[in-house]
Amino acid sequence: MKSSRDCLSGPDPPGLPFDPENQIMSTATPIRQGDFSALAESYAKNRPDYSITVLRALTGHVGAHEAGFKAADVGAGTGLWTRMLAQEGLDVRAVEPCDAMREQGQAYTEGCGVQWLKGTGEATGLPTAGINWLTMASSFHWVKQPEGLREFHRVIKPGGHLTVLWNPRDIDASPLHQRIDALVGEWIPGLKRVSSGHEKNTRDWTRELTDSGLFEDVLFMEARHQIVMSHERYLGAWRSVNDIQAQAGPERFERLLEAIEAIIAPLPEVVVPYKTRAWTARRRGD
Repeated sequence: MKSSRDCLSGPDPPGLPFDPENQIMSTATPIRQGDFSALAESYAKNRPDYSITVLRALTGHVGAHEAGFKAADVGAGTGLWTRMLAQEGLDVRAVEPCDAMREQGQAYTEGCGVQWLKGTGEATGLPTAGINWLTMASSFHWVKQPEGLREFHRVIKPGGHLTVLWNPRDIDASPLHQRIDALVGEWIPGLKRVSSGHEKNTRDWTRELTDSGLFEDVLFMEARHQIVMSHERYLGAWRSVNDIQAQAGPERFERLLEAIEAIIAPLPEVVVPYKTRAWTARRRGD
């Protein structure tokens, strides 16, 4: 197990040095669904951490503190979950296809001993049977199947584990966020969420993992947590959301943000409830 001492202090907020002139994305920039290149900076600065309770329960379940244990975070983005793994003392490899996101992730995890690779969920570039635990945090929904699960089965050691997890807002726990969620639906009728582990949006990940015939013994974990955000960070978190921007278009999305800003204006800060939801399966086969 590697030491995480150098990783415990780092950039806060995460990401590359803050440039206020670049905080607001141009309304003339269209966003393509699944392309995070233009969102990397907002993503790094404003996205919330995952539940530490879920993280520590998962590390115990998969035996992450055993000698020689190797973890890989695929679709690592800007390294939010990656850095949490490293801070727990894990030996971590991070795989991310988007150059802009990977650059932010390398800056955020500097000093953590994370090895970054360019790769996708379908072609990770990781060695065969070289990983004890492979995770995908808020990214599994972008992976083409069955190619992705076949690739994960290839790189995970026999008896190793795959975890797919999300960190949706716990909308039902907050009238404020229920109001904002309803506002989003009004501004973007027919919105189809691509991501999110929220109950109303998610697929049956247990079935998807086991129906492949490559994974079994799925364990589901869930924990609530809260993050207090400034107005700037809260709006920045919205700016990091790909699927809503892609479906709204630049002009409508900016007007939606103005409406959200008006709702939170009377508040000194925004308390955002989250619910980390994780599905962990064991690799089948010798």
